[in-house]
Amino acid sequence: MLTIENVSKTFFRGTPNEKTALRNVNLKLENGDFCTVIGSNGAGKSTLLNAVAGVFPVDEGRIILAGKDITKMPEHRRAALIGRVFQDPMKGTAGNMMIEENLAMAARRGDRPGLSWSEKKEKTEEFRALLAELGLGLENRLTAHVGLLSGGQRQAVTLLMATLRRPELLLLDEHTAALDPKTAAKVLDMTERIVAAKQLTTLMITHNMRDALRFGNRLIMMHNGAPVVDVRGEEKKKLTPADLLRLFEEAGDAVSDKMMLG
Repeated sequence: MLTIENVSKTFFRGTPNEKTALRNVNLKLENGDFCTVIGSNGAGKSTLLNAVAGVFPVDEGRIILAGKDITKMPEHRRAALIGRVFQDPMKGTAGNMMIEENLAMAARRGDRPGLSWSEKKEKTEEFRALLAELGLGLENRLTAHVGLLSGGQRQAVTLLMATLRRPELLLLDEHTAALDPKTAAKVLDMTERIVAAKQLTTLMITHNMRDALRFGNRLIMMHNGAPVVDVRGEEKKKLTPADLLRLFEEAGDAVSDKMMLG
């Protein structure tokens, strides 16, 4: 499904601020993999997601998604294949547009732009039903502007938008980090439910060890720009926070309270 081959990325090359963010990364996700990615600040987690999303070109290597070489594909074209939820709830939605309008845009992701706007009754009812599944009462607020929603509500809408038209890959970039613990738990539960229902191939960055262990069938730890631990299936299920802490220490990483407690 997703294949990353020998990918490297260095920022500010040749300057005093030179920083190698990715070092010869090789990674393959199979169809339906829900992979959590953990690592300390500067380990390369977000750089990896941004490279896959096409935010910047990589220096070396290839990125292949659903059989297509997307290495040189611009970000806006990758959007037809990739759903993404950002850390900042303000991203991923248009705050000055209604909830229904945001969902209508997401439903047409990848289509050729046009002047027509779909407001068919059946589409409205479809959106209402999908929002009802979130359990946040948003099904009764279709005409509310997204900018008036709380951070958790807005992130839930973003998650729904990212998966409304089934993506080949779902990228979650610490998408609950800006939320309070109770709201974050709700959004994570929604995430798990949607990923399972649609059998989405998913790459989720988190700083939280417990979330990294709880969610998904696979866990990758990054250190110094490359994966250093890759566990899956039964091996992942057997991991404890103490095991993960030991792996961090073996990699030479410092562990923050945020990583331990979220």
